[in-house]
Amino acid sequence: DAMIPDAFDLSQNYPNPFNPSTTIEYALPKAGQVNIAVFNMLGQKVKTLVDEVQQAGAYKVRIDASELPSGIYFYKIVAGEFTATKKMIFMK
Repeated sequence: DAMIPDAFDLSQNYPNPFNPSTTIEYALPKAGQVNIAVFNMLGQKVKTLVDEVQQAGAYKVRIDASELPSGIYFYKIVAGEFTATKKMIFMK
């Protein structure tokens, strides 16, 4: 049996800086709607990674940013009452 996390968590992506892909891990202590999106420095959404109902558990999502310009990006999770944002650096 997979362990159910006891808290929401959004991990720092790895590798970071990255080119052109990176992995984000996150944990959900309970099922619910999950949205994870990537934003540029201006706060514009450039990519939606997850937008669905997910069961409790630990997840990984890969980002391929090859079509985006180099720079600093933010990724944000919204899952129920939980939101978190982390910074990542894309270097071509």
